[in-house]
Amino acid sequence: MATSWTVSGEYMEACSCDFLCPCIPKNSTTAATLDFCKVALAFEIRGGAYGTTSMAGVRFVLVAQSKAIMSHGDWIGGLIIDSGASDEQVAGVAAIAGASGNGPLAMFAPMITDFRGVERAEVKFVKDNGNVSVVVDGMVDQSIVGVESMVKPGEFVCIDNAAHPVNSRLNFATAVKNVISCFGIEWEDKKAKTNGHFAPFNWQGEAA
Repeated sequence: MATSWTVSGEYMEACSCDFLCPCIPKNSTTAATLDFCKVALAFEIRGGAYGTTSMAGVRFVLVAQSKAIMSHGDWIGGLIIDSGASDEQVAGVAAIAGASGNGPLAMFAPMITDFRGVERAEVKFVKDNGNVSVVVDGMVDQSIVGVESMVKPGEFVCIDNAAHPVNSRLNFATAVKNVISCFGIEWEDKKAKTNGHFAPFNWQGEAA
């Protein structure tokens, strides 16, 4: 029997590309800054349910490594789910973040040919206006700062109509801290010049 679900909340990501990442404007058909892209996408669910299971308060991080042109596939991937989540919530996140959930993130599933599993660990997610961070001790440590708009005070420079599964409208940001060390994916930027994005998300689907 299919399971209906809906979740909403906040997301951030930082990758190994220099700001501004070339992937987003060209729908992941142009080469990354380096010969690869290493990225972590972090989520804090603030409302919603997977079937009868409330998903509010659950945090998770999707970590991936691709070749220079992301749309060519052959990614490495892994999923970190907050250790405070219940078994039912973990099952919900696994579906929502994968192919079986039939939601926006399902578009990543065909790209990941080497999925290295699910880890349970404390995920700390903090958002203060345009300052967003995620910390998973020993695995992910990222902080981004939004690019403030000069024409709309309190808002940020963004890209719209993007082919991105989280949201078609993404705020631009620079990563001031960018460390990934999990699932065999290792990355650390010490120049505070790599790319970031953040946005709200509001998804729904029906898991098979």
